[in-house]
Amino acid sequence: MKYYIIAGEASGDLHGSNLMKAIVKQDPNADFRFWGGDLMQAVGGTLVKHYKERAFMGFIEIIMNLRKILGMMSFCKKDIANYQPDVLILIDNSGFNLPIAKWAKQNGFTVNYYISPQVWASRAGRVKSIKQYVDKMLVILPFEKEFYKTYDYDVYFVGHPLLDAIADRPKIDDAAFKSTHGLDNREIIALLPGSRKQEIKKMLSVMLSVVNDFPDYQFVIAGAPSQEEAFYHQFMKDANVKFISNKTYDLLNISHAALVTSGTATLETALYKVPQVVCYKASNISYQIAKRIITLEYISLVNLIMDREVVKELIQNDLNTKNVKTELTKILDQKHREQLFSDYHDLERKLGGKGASENAAKLIVEKN
Repeated sequence: MKYYIIAGEASGDLHGSNLMKAIVKQDPNADFRFWGGDLMQAVGGTLVKHYKERAFMGFIEIIMNLRKILGMMSFCKKDIANYQPDVLILIDNSGFNLPIAKWAKQNGFTVNYYISPQVWASRAGRVKSIKQYVDKMLVILPFEKEFYKTYDYDVYFVGHPLLDAIADRPKIDDAAFKSTHGLDNREIIALLPGSRKQEIKKMLSVMLSVVNDFPDYQFVIAGAPSQEEAFYHQFMKDANVKFISNKTYDLLNISHAALVTSGTATLETALYKVPQVVCYKASNISYQIAKRIITLEYISLVNLIMDREVVKELIQNDLNTKNVKTELTKILDQKHREQLFSDYHDLERKLGGKGASENAAKLIVEKN
């Protein structure tokens, strides 16, 4: 079969690559054409566009780049029409993928969606379009199946692919990793400032502002694969901090605590059982718009899945040096850490166990 896959960021590239590997087990003659990244490209097939080319964040930046985005959508439609896939697989990235789903269904293509848009967070009315244009929705969060059921739409809960991605990685030797990357023997506090330039600009300076308050620990920035190391230097300057690129999972494997930008990374950090403080700051205009359309009590996946505050969220004006220092001090306290570890284990149980990629591949291959 011919599969056309569209993923829009680093996490989509990761989950897309694992889905492709699982599809090949089900369909050894699978032919892939995709929008994604290096991980998907390593599996095989034809990379059409790298996700780095369309990493736009926030309402303002999207508006400023609207012509470019619309041009990419037009190109994508033509490319799908020329390729004539047996199935179109859309991975998250709703701003781009939902319009593509509508066009594809209207033009006779089978549309599968893997990793649901966060319609439960805002603009739930989009479910009407999803029901109309998506043949099969494969969800990865346990509460999503019930959410869609309230709209009379049956979806498939396949489990969370991060459980597979993390379980499949080898254990890291603490001493060897530190030696390889020039780290000393102190415990590590990992800084995960996001993968987009806009996120990094907003988050990293605040994260770095507390480094000197914790001399007994070493701080390490987890560089995103989508950014050059040189981009981070403007924020590091005289800060007593190390930088390691494209080794986030390895770094989390041996970290004692972390400051994490809201997004998939909060769940990754929790699954590695690393106590964390969740950080998020957008432009004031974007934040004011988001406040009016997002109906959630929490922003981190950890708290959303658990439906209570497990990890502290510092959002917008609350993300400042004083609060980061206070909350980081808390997660370094052993009693607080023990409660977090207990909550993290409960979180993992809620996610339903391993096998998401295989479950999704089976549904896509056997029923299309």
